[in-house]
Amino acid sequence: MPEFQTSPGMRDILPPDSARWRRFQAVFASVVEAAGYGEIMPPLMEDLGVFMRIGDATDVVTKEMYDFVDKGERRVALRPEQTASVCRAFTQHRPLTPWKVYYSGPNFRYEKPQRGRYRQFDQVGIEVLGADDPYLDVEVIALGWEFYRRLGLRRVDLLLNSLGEPEDRAAYVEALQTYFDDNSGALTAQSRVTLAKNPLRVLDSKRSPDAAVIAAAPRIGAFYSPQAAAHFEQVQNGLTDLSIPFTIDTTLVRGLDYYRRTTFEFQGGTLESAQNALGGGGRYDGLVESLGGPPTHGIGFALGLDRTLLACDDEGVFAAPDTSVDIFVVDTTGGREALRITAELRDCGFATDRAFENRSMKAQMKAADRSGALLAVIIGSNEVEAGTVVVRPLRQPIGEAARQYDIPRDTLVSEVTQALVKAVREASA
Repeated sequence: MPEFQTSPGMRDILPPDSARWRRFQAVFASVVEAAGYGEIMPPLMEDLGVFMRIGDATDVVTKEMYDFVDKGERRVALRPEQTASVCRAFTQHRPLTPWKVYYSGPNFRYEKPQRGRYRQFDQVGIEVLGADDPYLDVEVIALGWEFYRRLGLRRVDLLLNSLGEPEDRAAYVEALQTYFDDNSGALTAQSRVTLAKNPLRVLDSKRSPDAAVIAAAPRIGAFYSPQAAAHFEQVQNGLTDLSIPFTIDTTLVRGLDYYRRTTFEFQGGTLESAQNALGGGGRYDGLVESLGGPPTHGIGFALGLDRTLLACDDEGVFAAPDTSVDIFVVDTTGGREALRITAELRDCGFATDRAFENRSMKAQMKAADRSGALLAVIIGSNEVEAGTVVVRPLRQPIGEAARQYDIPRDTLVSEVTQALVKAVREASA
C-alpha cells in the first residue's frame, strides 16, 4: 500500500471522469448564462463569521466546518457552501441589482462519507440578490429543471413549498414547538436534540420512528398571510405555464432564520429515498443584512454534482466524453519530425499525440491504437528523403485489410482533413 493516500472523504478525479466534470459545469454555465447570469468565483476560504451567519442550529456550523486559526491569527474556514460567500461579496462590492450570478466548485464539510457524499464535494448554483418577484422564483426553479433536462435526466421530481412571511413562519414555529413538545416521547433522541435548537429541522428527519409524528404535525399553509398565499399561488401558476410538474410537500423547509416564502428541492427518482436530493434552494432574506449589507431579497439554489452524476449513471445518460485524440504521429527518425508535425497539426486544431523515447515502430503503433486516434501519420527516413508522410487509418471496418498511403509533406493538413472526414464516416457506419 502506498505511504500516502487521499484523506477520508477526499478522492482524486482522474480522466475520463475529470472531463465529465468539466462538461457538467460547462452545460450548467450554458444554461444559466443564456438567462443573464454571470460567473462569480468566491474564495475557498472565508472569515469564520461569514459562515456562522448560516445559523448555529445547523450541523454545517456546529459539527461540519473545517475551521482553524491561520498564521495571521485569523479564525477562518473552508467554505461549506457558497450562498454565504456570494452574499458577503454582494455586501463588499455593492453591485447593481438585481444581481444574477452563478458559481461552480468545491465545498468542504466534515461529515460521514457515503455514496454520493464526500467531505470535499462540488456544487453548481445560482443566486439572485435584490429582487422580490414570484416570477423570479419561477425562473430560478426553471433553470434548474432545464439543466437536468440538458443532461438527459427524465426521472427528476420537483418538490415545492412556501414558508410564508417572517411573521407566518414565526407563528408556525411556535405551533410546531408546542406540538413536538407534547409528542416528544414519540420522537427519536436525535430529533429531540434538534427540537431544542429549531423545531423546523425536525421536519427534515428521514428516520422512520419520526415519520408518524411528523405526518400529524401542523402544516405551514394554515399560517399563510394573504400576501404569502398570493405569492405562492403565482409561483405555482408560473411553473404550470412552463409545463414544469411539481408536488407540494409541506414538510419541505429550510431551517435557517433568513428563509421565507418559496422553498424547493429536486429529487432523483432512481436514488434511495434517504439520499435522493439532487439539490434545492429557496428565497431568503436577512443574510446580506447579517453580513453588514442593506436589507436585500435573495433567492437561489445549489445542485450537487456527485448525486446528479449518480442519477445520470442510473438513467444511462451523460456519459464521460470521448477524450481520444484525432491523430497519432509515429516517427522512427529520432523524434524531431514528430515534434514538428504534432505542432503543425495542433496549430490547425487537430487533437494530436505522439510517442517519446525513440521507441520501435511496433511499440509506437501499439501506442497509436491505445490512444483511440482515427489516423496515424507515419514518418521514417525514406519519407524524410522523399518529402512525404504515410497516412494510415486506425479504425477500419471489421474485415477490411489495413491500408495506408503516401502523401506529400506539404499537403499534410489538407490531406489529413479529408482523411479524418472519411474515417469518422467509416467509424460510425
